[in-house]
Parts: sequence; C-alpha cells; structure tokens
Amino acid sequence: MDGLTEPTSQSFLSEWRRSARKATSALATTDGRWALVSTSLTAVIAGSVAWLALGTMPPANSIGFDTARHELLPYRLFQNLLQSSGGALYAALGTTGNVHARTEAAAPAQLDNALAAEQAGDSQRPSVETHTVTLDDGDTLAGALEDAGVSANDANTAIAALSKVYSPRSLRAGQTFDLTYSTGPDQSAGAPPNQSDTSSDDDDNGDLANAQAINTQPVERLLSIAFSPTIEHNITVTRAADGSFTANDAVVQLTDHVHRAGATIDSSLYLSAMHAGIPADVVVEMIHMFSYKVDFQRDIRPGDSFQVFYDYYYTPQGQPVKVGNISYAMMKLGGREISLYRYQPNANDPADYFDAHGQSAKGMLMKTPVDGARITSGFGMRFHPILGYTRMHKGVDFGVPIGTPVMAAGSGTIAFMGWEHGYGKFVLLNNGNGYSTAYGHLSRFAPGLHKGSHVRQAQVIAYSGMTGMATGPHLHYEIRIDGKQVNPLKVKIAQGRKLQGHELQKFLAARMHIDAELASTKLETKVADISGDLRQADSK
Repeated sequence: MDGLTEPTSQSFLSEWRRSARKATSALATTDGRWALVSTSLTAVIAGSVAWLALGTMPPANSIGFDTARHELLPYRLFQNLLQSSGGALYAALGTTGNVHARTEAAAPAQLDNALAAEQAGDSQRPSVETHTVTLDDGDTLAGALEDAGVSANDANTAIAALSKVYSPRSLRAGQTFDLTYSTGPDQSAGAPPNQSDTSSDDDDNGDLANAQAINTQPVERLLSIAFSPTIEHNITVTRAADGSFTANDAVVQLTDHVHRAGATIDSSLYLSAMHAGIPADVVVEMIHMFSYKVDFQRDIRPGDSFQVFYDYYYTPQGQPVKVGNISYAMMKLGGREISLYRYQPNANDPADYFDAHGQSAKGMLMKTPVDGARITSGFGMRFHPILGYTRMHKGVDFGVPIGTPVMAAGSGTIAFMGWEHGYGKFVLLNNGNGYSTAYGHLSRFAPGLHKGSHVRQAQVIAYSGMTGMATGPHLHYEIRIDGKQVNPLKVKIAQGRKLQGHELQKFLAARMHIDAELASTKLETKVADISGDLRQADSK
C-alpha cells in the first residue's frame, strides 16, 4: 500500500508542477490572462444565478424554517418582479420538479389576490370634493343640486332640513352655494375587481372586466351645503352618520358705529362725499333725501358744504358690510341751509325725513327722476336735431346711459304705457290734483306694470334708452298741469305733510336728542378706515 501510494503522490506532484508551468506560461501571454478573467466572471455569474434560483424557492415549515422570521428576501423580490411582469417571467422560468411545486403554484395566486384587494380598497375609498354652484334665473335649489350631480333623494332631504331655518323660496338668482360631497365607485356595476371569474379561460377578457370595474363613473354623496343669504347669516346643512341632514344658522354679530362726516363740495356732492370716505350707499340715500328740495344740476356751487350723521355696521373683523340709518343730514347752499331729520310718526309706516319745523322733505313730485343725471336740453325753443328746424321743447332731457332706472316722480296711476310716436317707448303717470308726469325714449318698462297700475313715489317704472326720435341715450321728462306741459325746473311743487299737535311735539323731542348726539360726536372730514382696527371707530 505504501509503495503504491508513494508513486501515486509523486506522479500527482509531477502533474501539478507541469500544470503550474503551463499556467505560468499561459499567464505570461495577454490571451492567457484574458481567458482567466473571463473564466472567473463566468463562474461568479453562474454562482449568482444558482443562488437566486435557490432563493426563489418559498420557505416551508416542512424543511424547518420559521416563515415569519426567515422569509427569504430574494423570493419576495422575485414575486414583485413576477407581479409587475403580469406572470410572463414566472412562466419563462418554469420552476418544476421539486418538493415545493404545490406551494409555488399557489403563491402567485395568493399574492395576486392580495394586491388586487389592496388596489380595490384604494379605488373604493371615497374622496371628498367641494364645488361652488350659482343659482340662475328660474332655477330652484333642488334643480341646481341635481345639475351638480347630487341625487334627488339627497337634494330633497337636505332642502327639507334647510326649510326649518330658512325658506328656500327666499333664494334669489345669483346666490352661491358651497357643496361638499364624497365620490366613490358605483357598487351596482358588478363585483369588485379582485373577484375574478374562475370559469373563464380567457385571461384577456378577465383583465378587461377588471379594468371596466375600476373605471366605473363615481356616484356622489352629498355631505354638506354652505351659503350666506345675507352678511349676517351663515347657513350650513350637514349630513349625519345615519344619512339624515341637519341645518344650522350661525348669526354673525355685527357692530354698529356712528359717524358724523362732512366735506366742502368742489365739483359735485357725490364726488366730494366719496373723497371724504363716505360709503356710496350713504351718499345715494342722502341724494334721495334732498332730491325734493335741491336741484343738483343748478343749486350746487363750489364752496358749498354738507354734513351727514349715519350708522354703519361692521363685522367682528372690522369689515364694513351695510349702512344703517341716516339720522341727520345738512346741506349749506350759498346762504341757505337745509337740515333734515329722520322721524317715524307711525310704527306701521316707514320713517320719513322732516325739516327742523316738522315739514316733510318730500314734495308731491321729485325734481329729478333719475340718479346721476345731467341736463342736456332744457325747456323752451330749440333746434331739433332730427327734424332740422326750431320748435318748442316741452320738457327736460337728462343725459344718462341706456338702462338707467327711471323712477316715478310722484305716487300715482299709470295712464298710458306703450309706444307713442316720436316719444318712442313712453309712460304717462297721473299723479293727482291735476298733475301728471311723462317719461319718453325709454328702452323698456319695469316688469309687472301696465296701464292702471298704481305706483309709489321713487318706484322704478322703466329704464332709459333712445327709442323714437332721439340722437342719443337720454330721458325726456315732462310735468303737466291740467294736461299742459310746464317747465319742470321752475314749477312750484306742492309740499308734503306737515306735523301738527302731539306729533309735532314728539318730533321736536326726537330732534333735540339727535342734536345732542351731533354735538358730542366729532366731525370726520375723512371717514376713518376701521377695517384694520375697530378701536379707531370706538374713539370717535
């Protein structure tokens, strides 16, 4: 045995030396070195592939692994790649013929189902959206909600809840609503996408069915409605967990601030008041107050002045939102001073304005039936721009844009409304006591009015235009006494009521109270901007 072993060892050693010499000579050449490198890389790649192939075998309790703690990472990575490739990679590898064949066959289906279930959960999870809708002319709230995609049942239930705090009949065109609703898949469209049809052998048809189920159009489930019908009210209708709706009206507490403001008139009352920071709605109301006693085209001169004592309401953040009452206003025109006080003789009648002696500011007729008007043609002889000759102009023309509201100069009954030759669209108003007023070249009439309708003073009866014989937009205005046209700028208009007896005594007491408040309130020549700090107004 030892004799045989020794020759064998010597022959092996001799063979190894010959191989080493050949390897050394081979490595001495470039080709030999490249061959060694490529052989080494091939061995590394083969080993890696073998390791990955072994790793893709799912661990099983049958071979002693604890799957909860010793799950092989390559297997999970392999299955993720398999899922993303739609199963093509798994089919190409074709792992068969081992003890884990049943486990490998079941694992892809289990992972596919789990992933599909997760995707289905994401698609079925509702998303919440908010959109704003606006009520158009002729729309109802129910119709607007259904047009926005809300179901008829949700719309009707929400409106029924709203009716307990606010009447939907009070809604007007232009009102906006913030709708919040949840969206999700239509569950009536069929089974969820993770429930595949195992009876079908056509994989393509199954994938198409799943895609259609996922892309089903969402249905909408109303969650809340929020809107503000006025600045003082914020109304919300919210859905409860049981599907019912509850309405809530949150009332905004406004703060009332008193201002006594005034300025010197440079060009017009309106512009001077705006420069003084007086809100536009206060200025318009003041113009209406004096429209019976002041001709704003002829009576006002530069250097005249005015004062106004009024309330204005602000939000808790200091934003001005609405005008209150004008308690007092005064205009000093040359050497004449006109003061008007607000007073309500009867609780059932609206308040009115009276001078210091209890005479109503209202005359039987207004001198100017349109706001912001300028006289473009007076009463008297003039050259007619269309007829081409001189003739009597029996009224006053006020240059105003088309569509400007035209007010009834006094209370009365409509004697004529329609087309009247050169007047175009025309209204004749019988104001009583032999007085009547006429309005020509109108663009349209106010809705709901017709011959025989009774209108009140300052009610809008029509809108200015340039119908008939007119070269530009304007209002032709006439005052007729016993059917004869007179100069509206010179006619003496009958005055309104004058307080007497006990009513006069009550008015004088109210006037003295207003005078005392005026004396204790600082005059603002520039109304304080209190939007940033309400304390400025508190100091007034």
